[in-house]
Amino acid sequence: MPRLLAALLLCLTLCPLTAADDRPNIVVILVDDMGFSDLGCYGSEIQTPNIDSLAAGGLRFTQFCNAGRCCPTRASLLTGLHPHQVGVGHMTAPPGQPLGFEGPYQGYLNDNCVTLAEVLRSAGYHTLMTGKWHVGVDPAQQQCWPLQRGFDKYYGCLSGAINYFKPGGGRGITLGNDPVPTGEDWYATDAFTDKALEFLSAANHADDRPFFLYLAYNAPHWPLNAKRQDYEKYRGKYRQGWAPMMQARQAKQRELGLFEGEVTPAEHVGPQWDSLKPQQQDRLDAVMAAYAGCLDSVDQNVGKLLAHLDAIGERDNTLILFLSDNGACQEGGRLGGGGHRMVLDPPLETTDGPRIGLAWANACNTPFRKYKHFVHEGGHCTPMIANWPAGIPRGDSGGFVRRLAYLPDFMATCLELSGGEYPDDVPPCEGRSLLPLLTGSDAPIHADPVCWEHEGNAAVRHGKWKLVREYKKPWELYDLEADRTELNDLAATNADKRDELIAVWESWAREKGVAFPERFNMYEFLNRKGRKEGHG
Repeated sequence: MPRLLAALLLCLTLCPLTAADDRPNIVVILVDDMGFSDLGCYGSEIQTPNIDSLAAGGLRFTQFCNAGRCCPTRASLLTGLHPHQVGVGHMTAPPGQPLGFEGPYQGYLNDNCVTLAEVLRSAGYHTLMTGKWHVGVDPAQQQCWPLQRGFDKYYGCLSGAINYFKPGGGRGITLGNDPVPTGEDWYATDAFTDKALEFLSAANHADDRPFFLYLAYNAPHWPLNAKRQDYEKYRGKYRQGWAPMMQARQAKQRELGLFEGEVTPAEHVGPQWDSLKPQQQDRLDAVMAAYAGCLDSVDQNVGKLLAHLDAIGERDNTLILFLSDNGACQEGGRLGGGGHRMVLDPPLETTDGPRIGLAWANACNTPFRKYKHFVHEGGHCTPMIANWPAGIPRGDSGGFVRRLAYLPDFMATCLELSGGEYPDDVPPCEGRSLLPLLTGSDAPIHADPVCWEHEGNAAVRHGKWKLVREYKKPWELYDLEADRTELNDLAATNADKRDELIAVWESWAREKGVAFPERFNMYEFLNRKGRKEGHG
C-alpha cells in the first residue's frame, strides 16, 4: 500500500491534472433588415417563441445601436471599430469593380484591424461561421474572406443578398473558399443553421475548447422568399393595414414594459390604407405575410440551435447575442414590390422578388422614425437580446438593459470573456465590455460621446442627448430620456448643446476619415467612373 500511494503521488506530480476550460462559448446570431418591433418580445404579432424564450431567460437591450446598414454594421461588429476605420465606410465594392484606392471607403475589410474570430482563435476558441459575410466578396480580395480573417470553418453567402431557394448569378454559396452547389430542397435559413450545427458537433467531438459561432442569417432581407407554409400562416393577417398593426404593437410594448414611462409613437408616413384600391391592399398583405414568414422561419431555426446546444450539453455556459443589423428596409419604394404570385413562384437564381417598402418598414420600426440607411432611432436602434444561463443572474432574467451599447462592445466583451489579447499594431478597440450590464450593473458603460455616420446621415450620443442629421438637412437635437421617439427637436432652443455636439462629431469624423460635408457614396462614385471611362 505505501508503494502504491507513493506511485500515485509521483504520477500526480509528473502529470498534473488539467482543469477544464470553463470559459463560455459565444454565439452571435445576426438577422438582416429586421425592424425594432418585429419580435414578439419587442411587441410583434409575428410568432417568435424561441427568440422570445431567449429574452425571457436573458436580457433585452432597449438602446443598442447599429451602424445604419448591412455591411457597415458587419464591419463594426466583427472588428470592434467604426466601419470607416476598417475600409467599409459606405458599402462593399461589387465583384470586378474595385474602387482603386485604400482608406475608409475602399469597399472591403482592410488589414488594419483584427476580427472577433482572429482574437478568439488566438485565445484557443473554435471559430465557426455560417451565413452572410458582406465585408468583401471579390475573389481578388480573398484575403478578407472568412477563412483568411480567423474563422476555422465557413459556409454561406459572401455577397449582400441572395435568392433563398436558388442562389446564383454571382451570388452563390461558398464552403471555405470554394463555391458549392445547392440542392433542389435547399433553403438559406435552414441551410445556414444545419451547417452551423454540423460545425458545432465536429468541434464538440474534437476537444473541450470553447467555441465561437457567428450565425448571420440573410433573412428577412429582400427578396422575401418565404416558404409556402410560412407565408400562408400569415396571409390575410395584414389586410387591415399598417395602422392597426402599429397600434397593437404599441399596446404590447406598453404591456411588456419595454420603455420607461409613456412613449409617444412617431406618426406613420402614409398613405392612408383606405386610400388604396382593394387589389393594392391585397398585394401589400401578401408582401407583409412573406416578410413575417421569413422571420418565423428564423425563429424555427433558432429553436433548432437551442435544442442542439442542449443536446451537446453546452447550453448553460453559452452566451448568445441576438440582434438585427439595422432597422427594417424601406428599399423598393413607398409600397414595395412583389405580391402573392411572386411570393409563391419567386424568380429563381436572382434577387428579384418581394420587398416590403417604406410604408411597411416604417410600421415595423414602431414606435420610431425612419428606417435602414438612417441613424434616427428607426434605422439605428436594434433589438438585441443577451442570454447566458450560467452568467446572467437569475433574478434579472426577462429584464431590460436601458443603457447605451453598440457594436464595438462585442469585441471588448469577447476579449474579457476569453482572456484573449488585442494586438497593439491596429487601432484600439472602440467598445466597452457588456459584462457589467449582463451581470447586474446599471451604471453606463459609455461615459464619452459615441458617434456614427452613414451616407451623410450622422449622429452623436452623449448621456441623454442625441444629435442627429439626415444628409443635407439641419442637425436635430433630442433629449432621449424625455423624447425617445425624436419628436421634439431642441436644436434651436438649446443651441449651446447642439453646437457642442456638432464640434464633437466633426472632430470624430476628421479623426476617422469620414467624408464631409459632402458624403462619399460608392454607387455614385462607380457611376461617375463608368461615365468617364465610357467617354474616354
